[in-house]
Amino acid sequence: MQFDFGKNWLNFSNSALNARKVEQARDDFRKLLGEIPLKGRSFVDIGFGQGLSLLLATEAGARAVGCDINPRCEEALNATSQFFDGDLKTQVSLVIGSVLESETVRQLREHPVVAGNGGYDVVHSWGVLHHTGDMKRAIANAASLVAPGGYFVLAIYNRHWTSLPWLLIKWLYCKSPAWLQKLLVGALYPVIWAAKLAVTGRSPGRQTRGMDFYYNVVDWVGGYPYEYGSRDEIKRMVGALGFQCTAEYAAEVPTGCNEFVFRRSQDHGRDQE
Repeated sequence: MQFDFGKNWLNFSNSALNARKVEQARDDFRKLLGEIPLKGRSFVDIGFGQGLSLLLATEAGARAVGCDINPRCEEALNATSQFFDGDLKTQVSLVIGSVLESETVRQLREHPVVAGNGGYDVVHSWGVLHHTGDMKRAIANAASLVAPGGYFVLAIYNRHWTSLPWLLIKWLYCKSPAWLQKLLVGALYPVIWAAKLAVTGRSPGRQTRGMDFYYNVVDWVGGYPYEYGSRDEIKRMVGALGFQCTAEYAAEVPTGCNEFVFRRSQDHGRDQE
């Protein structure tokens, strides 16, 4: 049982994305990656969704590969690419499959983009690996794709006392018929709006990363499977795989995504999934 993220991303790209949001996503992408060079470097986006990060990396000169379990995300990528100059999507390679599957990991590891480099210069996965159903293994598999000296850019839902109730809501959503799903979104929309306004002090309509509040609510209410971890838990987990955390950004809201930038040591052997 899994929420149809691809459908939600396709609806977002077709109905809500615009040039202003793309520019905002571009600014936030640059801030998160900081001084990490992309031009001429290999980059994989695991769970590329609507394709914004994948296209932004390509725009910055990266040799980019996108991986997603949902085939609809390729359609979303095509819709998103209309907001970029040129035909960037033709420069992107796609692998449709789960990062939990050894065959998918093998395809990514043996991709021509990383031939002879021992892995990708940058592995990016924003708000994805906690939706796989086995977050710890998903993180380990994604980390195994990072080349020595490379970067692992990760965002994971924060652990909070409300995490378990939200898990139950997401499970209920995915078990429900379409009419009840719409009812749940409609009922929780004002609750989430009010909560975000109270915590952040600004209108929830002002989203980051080029997102849209309505489609984020649909994603949030329905996003099952769902796992989470505190900042310390995630740093310990990734640190044990041979990485050092070079930057971290706390979630704006208690159950939001904490962002991390990890760097793999130059001499650390590549882990296997």
